Formats: sequence, structure tokens, C-alpha cells
Amino acid sequence: MHSAQTSADAVAHAPAPAGAEAGGLDQFLVPATASLQERRPLTLKHGDTFGVFDRNGDIIAGPGSPEGLFHRDTRHLSHFFLTIEGGRPMLLSSTLRDDNAALTCDLTNPDVFDADGRLKLTHDMLHLRRSRFLWEGRCYERIMLRNFDNAPRHVRLLIDFASDFADLFEVRGTHRAKRGRRNTPQLGAGSVALHYTGLDEVTRTTTLSFDPKPQKLTAKRATYDIKLKPRERHLIFLEIACREMENTADTRRRFFVALRDARRTLHYSTARAAFTDTSNQIFDEAFRRSVSDLYMLVTQTPEGPYPYAGIPWFSTVFGRDAIITALQTLWLDPTISQGVLRHLAANQATSFDPVADAEPGKILHEVRYGEMAELREVPFRRYYGSIDSTPLFVMLAGAYFERTDDLATIRALWPNVRAALDWLQNEGDRDDDGFVEYGRRTAEGLINQGWKDSYDSVFHADGTLARGPIALAEVQAYAYGAWRAGAALATALGDEAFAATATWKAELLRKRFDAAFFDEEIGTYVLALDGEKRPCRVRSSNAGHVLYTGLALPERSRHVVATLMDATSFSGWGVRTIASTEARYNPMSYHNGSVWPHDNALIAAGFARYGFRREAARIFEGLFAASTYIELRRLPELFCGFPRQRSTGPTFYPVACSPQAWAAGTPLSLLQSCIGLSFRPHACEIVLDRPYLPDFLDEVALRRIRCGEAIIDVVLRRSEGEVVVSALKAEADVSVLTRA
Repeated sequence: MHSAQTSADAVAHAPAPAGAEAGGLDQFLVPATASLQERRPLTLKHGDTFGVFDRNGDIIAGPGSPEGLFHRDTRHLSHFFLTIEGGRPMLLSSTLRDDNAALTCDLTNPDVFDADGRLKLTHDMLHLRRSRFLWEGRCYERIMLRNFDNAPRHVRLLIDFASDFADLFEVRGTHRAKRGRRNTPQLGAGSVALHYTGLDEVTRTTTLSFDPKPQKLTAKRATYDIKLKPRERHLIFLEIACREMENTADTRRRFFVALRDARRTLHYSTARAAFTDTSNQIFDEAFRRSVSDLYMLVTQTPEGPYPYAGIPWFSTVFGRDAIITALQTLWLDPTISQGVLRHLAANQATSFDPVADAEPGKILHEVRYGEMAELREVPFRRYYGSIDSTPLFVMLAGAYFERTDDLATIRALWPNVRAALDWLQNEGDRDDDGFVEYGRRTAEGLINQGWKDSYDSVFHADGTLARGPIALAEVQAYAYGAWRAGAALATALGDEAFAATATWKAELLRKRFDAAFFDEEIGTYVLALDGEKRPCRVRSSNAGHVLYTGLALPERSRHVVATLMDATSFSGWGVRTIASTEARYNPMSYHNGSVWPHDNALIAAGFARYGFRREAARIFEGLFAASTYIELRRLPELFCGFPRQRSTGPTFYPVACSPQAWAAGTPLSLLQSCIGLSFRPHACEIVLDRPYLPDFLDEVALRRIRCGEAIIDVVLRRSEGEVVVSALKAEADVSVLTRA
């Protein structure tokens, strides 16, 4: 049953990485040598390509800087710098479109002096607008230069560029003793191609094309000498392709064709989603930004739409992140969940591979395409080292069916669901005690394999790190949810025998879990059991996930809620990952005291499940209030866990990804939890169970909610201390049920 274990125990009991306790680098850490908050970069993404730019629209890569144009985990452009008359333009403003489709940077000239120090061009006479978007592995840009001086001007504009072809893990700080070779650049009349052949013998190319042709073009610089009459403007079009280009002519035409196609595709993908109007304009802005971020992060795979985890470090397939994002957005757009399920099923492990932590039935943790992954310098080429992706996959399948009644998709996925459930009771349960544990199979794998995967995120009350195999509290909750979902799906498919078995396994787990994990003294569930079955008696946010799936016994719920909403855990912005009283608490840490929006969304959903909607609304209010202090109203991956202070915003985490898919999905999930929204598609019914509106929302209109083939608008209004629900125009027959 556990034939793949071999040396797993020795590896699982290995100490933390050298230097970790003394503040050294964590395993596969994103090192905080420079704060993203300091530079406040702007991001674009399409498919497997993303760009990180400074406020001027430039790329200035350096130690700790994530700036660049990336494609499939390789930085194809590491330097892109525009100057006018030898000086850097002054920033007027930088804006992203509301739908994230394009970036616009408005700039102007600084004071320009001649060789003798005399002023030859006063500042603010030239307006320079850079308009940029990504489409199908290419970055398109239009530069518009306009003269607002009363005199004609002769202006020199330089564009410097370079590509280091660095692997994403190099950019993140991993040192490589040896790299591949740079090849001779190829210059055309209006284009230049930069080449790099990696140690994997794959040649990667960046092609830059310019229209009109520069007066001078080298492998590092394009030079334009531009004459402008008063009020005259000049346009330059650039195309940066993360590949070899056979045709580099007519860049201007390709710009407009790509812009049209990009906008059409974005409009088509977002048209299927529901949307909201509320009494709070700021919340509406935050909600729209969340939806825009989600659809920017969604990438089309052969199996359907799939949300990549986040920019800059996690713009790729992650199993856990995508599943949770799909659960958050299921009420809004079920096609995302369908795409996630199909893609993960297509990439489910079918054999043992210790290097990849793969076992038959396991669901992906992470996929990487760069040179280092291909050479296995990092283990993430196709990596399965997460303990929770597999039960979450089954949970999502069950939730998708409950939302859509799409039995055809479930029937196609059923072999994958069964394989995942087989893994839960076999390789997932390493010692046959009924709990799901993890421990990496090689020294290169992740030490901790729950969502809190820092090396020091699982520990005992005295701060001692737990040694594995480790059974996390929330993973048992996901396993319970998976067995319940498996039972429901089996019933729908007519397999009553398996449905009965799955139901029995869920109830057995519930009894065992309560006896082993609930701790009367700390008033909540322990964080985990270590390899010796000793409880990690730590107050953590993980306990809230136990409520999320319904694993908690009803009589335990009020204790868990009270503990999580105590001031030691609830910062005012959200629930901390661990309470401030714990030995390893640090509000500036990644997992030991910070506040994660997605974590809070699952906790709030758990509160609502057990009837604590008022407490769920407090979490909602805290995170919404945090978003009002954040640019674009965009919740980041995480922020620091310092207590909330009056008239002061949250403290940002220096290298948090933004946008991050499951952070973007958080406001959507919180709204659903508070209003108790669920679906009965077989009966064409929408249910609002004991709806509760937080104080900052007096009215919420849900537009174009789909239930089967029906579409309906639903309005919730606060009236004399209650929430009144009204069903508006409906396309096809659909009912709205309200439970008081």
C-alpha cells in the first residue's frame, strides 16, 4: 500500500535548511532584497506571458527586481529604457485600464540644457504617451510624442534594451554556477533578434521590431531623430516577440489587429460572468477590479480556462491555488471550475516519481517551463508536492456538480475522482491511522506541503519545528469534504455502493479527527499532528478551514469562532495565520502572523456554514476596509499582521504578489458567504440562506446570475434590521428562495 515510502521517513525528519533558523534563505524562497511596495510596479499578463514595468513603462532589472517581460518562466526582456534628449522623461501618470487590458504611461520632457549649460528646452513642452498591451506571446507598444511648444522642435529619442534570458528562479535569487551561451544578435532594417541557448540546448529568442525604422539601430539601442512642428505628433510602434519572427515588417498594422483581437477575446470571456451593483461605489470598484484581475490571470489551456496563481512569481499552473480560486468564483462563472477540473485531471499523476513527489492519483502542485526546471535544477517541472491539491480537486468536482448539474462532465472526470480518493486512503495515509500526512520523498522536495509551505510554518507550542510525516488540521477537513463530495457524485452516477463507502469514511474521519485534534485548553483545533502523533498545540487560522468543509462537530464551532475572532488572532483587517500569543508569531513573516485574504475567505465561509454570518461580515468589513487603502482597490497575496489602527491602512508585505488569483477571488467569496447564496440547478432554484449584509452595504444587486439555462437579477436590501430579497427580470423559469 505504501511501496513508495522507502526513504521518506529519513527525509521527512531532516532538519530545516542550513542557516534557516539564523535567518538564512528559506527553501525556494522569494528573497526580500527589494520591496515591491517601494517601486510599486505595474503588471500585464496574457497567456503564458507577463510583464512587470516601472511607473514610466520602463524595465530596470537589478538585484531583487522582478521587472521584465517574461514568457514561460524565462525573462525575455531585462532592460527597456526610454530617454528624450538624453534625460529620463518625467512621469505625469500611469494607469491600467479597468479591465487590465492595457497600460498607459503619460510622460513629459524635463528641462534640457545644451553643452554650455544653457536651457534649450523647457520642461513640459513635449507630451509622451506610451500605450502597451500583451497578446499571444508578444508585447505591443505605441509611443506618441507631441509638441506643445510654439516653436518647432528637433528631438532625439533613445530606446535602450537588453535580455538576460534569466530563468524565473534566477530572478527570484537562486544562484547558478553555470549558464548557457549568448548567440550573435541578428540585425534587420527595423528589427533585432536576441538569442540565448541554454544548458538544456533550447534556443530562446527575443525579437524587437520598430515602425517606422529608427535612424540608427544596434543590438542594444534604437535611435530616433524626430522633427516636430508646433502641435504636431509622431507615432512609433514597437513589437517585442518572445520568439523568432519571420516577418518583422508592418508592425503598425499588427498592433491594431492584435489590439482588436485582445479586446474581443477579453469581452467574450468576461461576458459569461455575473456582476454586482451595490450601494457602495468603492466596493463596486473593488469588486470590478477583482473580476478584472481574475480574467487577466485566466489562461486558456487545451482543457479550458485556468487561473494562474499570481504575478510576478507564480504566473503558472498551481493546483491548490486554482482550485480555491475556482471555488471562490463558482457562483460567478462555473466555466472556470470546469477548466480547472479538466486540466488537472489531464495532468493527474499515474505513476511513482520521488523527485516530483508524484504518486498515482495525486493532483499537480506546480508546473514550470524554464531552463532550470527542464534541467531539474529545481523540482517543479511537473511537481506534485502538495498534500491538499488532491482532496481539494474532489471537493471542487462535487461543488461544480452541485452548482451546474453537469453530469456529463462529472462522468468524464469520475475515473480521476476515484483515483484521487484511492490516493487519499492509500499513499495519502502513510501509517494507516485514518489521517492524511505528507513528507517529501527526496531532499529537493518541499519540506512543508500544505498551503503554509514555509520551512517554519508547522511547529509546537514552544516553537520547535514539527517533524513529519505531518497531518495538518485543514487537510483532514479537505479529506472529509472530498469523501462527502465523492459520495454525492457516486449517487448521481448510480454507484450506491461506493456512495455508502465514501459516506462511512467521512463519518469515521469526523469522529477520529475530533478526538485527536480538538484541544479544550487552547479552545480550538491544533495546527497539526507530527510524525509521532504529538499535537502541535498552536492557535492558527487552519482551524477555520475545519469549519469550511463541515468537519467540525456543531458544539465545537462557537469555540473555534471565538478563538479566531479574539484580538490575538483577528487583527482588525483579518484573521492572522497564527495568534499573536504563539512562539513563532511575527506579523512580518510569510506564514506566521500575516493576514492572507484567501485564508480569511475560507474561514468566513466556514463561519457562515455554522450560522456565524455576523462574524463572517466582520472579516468581510476588515478586508474591504484594507482594500480602500490599496492602489486599484486590489487585495494583495498577503499583508502584515499588525493590529488595525484608527485612520491608518494595513502594513504591506514587501514581496507579496499582486494581482494574486485567490486574493482577487476573496471579495466574491465573502459576499457569497454573507448572503448565503447557493444553487439547485436541477430544480432551477437560487437559494439565499439567512442573508446578512455587512454595515458598508445597504443594497446589493446580483446581475445575470445563471442557474442552468436561466438568467436572473436578484436584489438584496437592508430594511428595518432585516434583509429583503427581490427577484427582478428573469430569462427562463427560475425561482429565488429565501430562508430566514
